[in-house]
Amino acid sequence: MARIAQIGTDLEQVVQAYDGARIRLATVERDLRVNQAALGVARRNLHVSQRRLAQRLVSLYVDGEPGLLDVLAGARSLSDMIDRLEAAHMISRQDAALGAVIVQFKTTVQRREVLLRTQRRERAATVARLGSRRRTIEAALAEQQRLLASIHRTISEIQAREAARQRRLAELAQERIARALAARQQADLAAAQQASASPDQAPPDAPGLAPSPAPAPIPAAAGGHPEAATIATRYLGVPYVWGGASPSGFDCSGLVMYVYAQLGISLPHYTVSQWNATIPISPSQLEPGDLVFFDGLGHVGIYIGGGQFIHAPYTGTVVQVASLAAAGGAFVGARRVP
Repeated sequence: MARIAQIGTDLEQVVQAYDGARIRLATVERDLRVNQAALGVARRNLHVSQRRLAQRLVSLYVDGEPGLLDVLAGARSLSDMIDRLEAAHMISRQDAALGAVIVQFKTTVQRREVLLRTQRRERAATVARLGSRRRTIEAALAEQQRLLASIHRTISEIQAREAARQRRLAELAQERIARALAARQQADLAAAQQASASPDQAPPDAPGLAPSPAPAPIPAAAGGHPEAATIATRYLGVPYVWGGASPSGFDCSGLVMYVYAQLGISLPHYTVSQWNATIPISPSQLEPGDLVFFDGLGHVGIYIGGGQFIHAPYTGTVVQVASLAAAGGAFVGARRVP
């Protein structure tokens, strides 16, 4: 079961990486489409510029470039001569600009082609990575299915034995809690009988002596709620549900809150708040019904005596009996509900 859990963790990591690779592939393909469109525009502009340049070259070849004498000889006035000179200069500038545009478009096309080839290589690499991850996922799934098939019967037997063990632990816990309650009641009865058996009248005071003051009563230690431990045993076997606080499903603090609600005591549904709402006690003072905290106040259970407690561990488990000595998390401390 531990091996299957590890495969599940590894598989989840591979799946996340696979999803990330798919996103990157989609991005590359989208950029590729954009670049292809831009490349088409650049090529069309290049062809238009090349045609315009060819037409201009043909015109210059046929008609020739107008010289200074042609401009001066054909002028009818000074203003006409200036206009002709400006027109000649404009034609030269247009020719130069057309050539620059052609060079620019050619450069753009070349850069787009380089970028396109780079992104094609990236896409091919991404596809290769996806193929490798897919094979990893398929192999992990096959391994997981093989392991599940091979130990399915063993898992069922382990679960049956664990259920029987939990039932036996619950019976022992109920017996132990009942004995603790009976002993407490007997102690309370004995204390009451001792108080009622005290003499009605005190002996007379010696002459000349002031009456001695009555001894101050010793405060009794605040008792817990052992009946909470009895109530908790009713919910053994209830499945763990994140945020659950009812017999249809509990998480750790939800179980504590629900059990104490049966006693008319309101506790919050949060381990840290339950810690703050209770009284600190030492582990040697633990009695059934007290709360035990673990994992930096990330987990809580109800002590039932004999070094054991009842708790709702985590997803996939049920409310069960556990040993303080064998508890997986680091023990933080014990608290008593006032």
